Amino acid sequence: MAAQAAPPAASSPATISLPADFEIVSQDRRLKQKTTLPTATPPPLGVLASFTGTFAGTGFNLIFRPNNGPHGTTFLNPVNPPPPTAPSENVLELNLTTETLSFSNPLGSVPNRGLGTQEDIFLNGVPYVQAIADVTNPDTGKADGKPSDIHFEPGLWMHVPATTSDPVLGESLARMASIPHGTTINAQSLEPTSSIAGPPTIPAVDITPFVINNPSAKIKFVSQNASDTATPRLPQDLTKFIAAGTITQATLTDPNTVLRNDNKGKTITKTTVFTVSTTPSAPELGGGTANIAFLLGQPVGTTSGSSGPNASAVQMSATFWVEEVQHKIKVPVFKPGQPPLKIAAPSPHPGARVPTFVVHPPHEITQPKTITVTSTQIQYSQMVFLNFAGLTWPHVSVATLIPQKALRVPASAFN
Repeated sequence: MAAQAAPPAASSPATISLPADFEIVSQDRRLKQKTTLPTATPPPLGVLASFTGTFAGTGFNLIFRPNNGPHGTTFLNPVNPPPPTAPSENVLELNLTTETLSFSNPLGSVPNRGLGTQEDIFLNGVPYVQAIADVTNPDTGKADGKPSDIHFEPGLWMHVPATTSDPVLGESLARMASIPHGTTINAQSLEPTSSIAGPPTIPAVDITPFVINNPSAKIKFVSQNASDTATPRLPQDLTKFIAAGTITQATLTDPNTVLRNDNKGKTITKTTVFTVSTTPSAPELGGGTANIAFLLGQPVGTTSGSSGPNASAVQMSATFWVEEVQHKIKVPVFKPGQPPLKIAAPSPHPGARVPTFVVHPPHEITQPKTITVTSTQIQYSQMVFLNFAGLTWPHVSVATLIPQKALRVPASAFN
C-alpha cells in the first residue's frame, strides 16, 4: 500500500479545561474537622502514565450504517436492488481520517468505598477528548480533502488497584466514554504486566457482518469488493484510491493493514499492548454499553413500521499498542548561547507523520552530530458491533498517533 499524502493540519485540538490545581482527594479528614491535611501521594497510573499531552495522526474508519430508502443516502451509480430492499438496506462508509487525542492532567486520588472485608481503594486516571475528521478526497483518491468533523468523544481512562476480597481481581483499566450518536460505554481490561521488546504483532480484523448472536454465520456484501463501482458504499468508485494506495482491497479485507503499513521503516524498541472491552472475559467483571431509544428501536411488528434497532451499539472492544519509537536525528553545528533547535525526525516512509524535537546541546557542537532520541506512539484498533436488520455489523476504526508538541531532548542524549 502506498503512503497517504500528508493531510491538512487541524487548526487546534479538542481539549478539556480543568483548573490547574484540580485534584480529587478523600474528604474524610476534612469532614472530621482535621485542620491540617497530610499530602497524599496520588495512586499509580500504570500504563496510563503514557497518556499525557496531545497526540495527533491519521487513520481509517469503516462503518456499515442503515439506509432508509428514497430519503436516505443516494448514490451516483444506481444500486440494485434500490434501498432499503436487502441487501441494499445498508451503506458501507469509508473515511480516511485525521485525529487528535488530548489528555488532561491526572485526577488524583478517587476513593471507592468497600463493604465488609473489602477495604477502600483509590483510583487515578486521566480525562481525554478525541476528535476525528474525515479528509477523504474522491477527486484525488488521497487523504487531502478539507477536514470535516465526524466524531467527538469525551471520556475517562481510569486505573483501578487490585482487590483481594470483593472482587478478587488484579490491577485493571477502565475506559468510560460518551458518543454523540447516543451511546455510552464502560470498557475494561486487566492492567498489562509486561512489555514486548520490539514492534507489535498486529492481528487481522474482519469487517464481514454476521447473523445476530451467531458470529460464525457471516454474510459478505458486494460493498466489501473494492473493484465494484455500483454498490451501496461511499465512496462508490475506489479506482483513484486503489491507484493512490489509500483504500485498497487489502484495507477493506483487514483494516489493521493500515497500522502495519504505518510502522514500516520505524524502529520500535518496546510495545505495551492491552485490549479493553465492554464484555471483558473472566476474571474481569462489569462493563457494558447503553443506547438511547432511537438506536434501540422497537421489536419488529410491535408498532406500525417498527423494524427493530436503528443501529444499537451492543459491544465495543479496542486494542491499544503503546510503543517506544527510536529516531536518529542529526544536530548541526551549535554554539552555546544560541536558541534551542527544532529538528524533525527522519521520515520512515513517504507521507509519514514524524515527531519534532527541541534540541539544546549542553556543549558546543563543532561538526554535525547524530544522536538517538525516542518518542511515544499510540496505535489502536477499535471494533464496535452495531445491530440492525437482523445482522451484527462491524464498525472498525484504526489510527496511528504521535505527540503533537515538540519533545525536549535530554542532555544525556549527547553522552
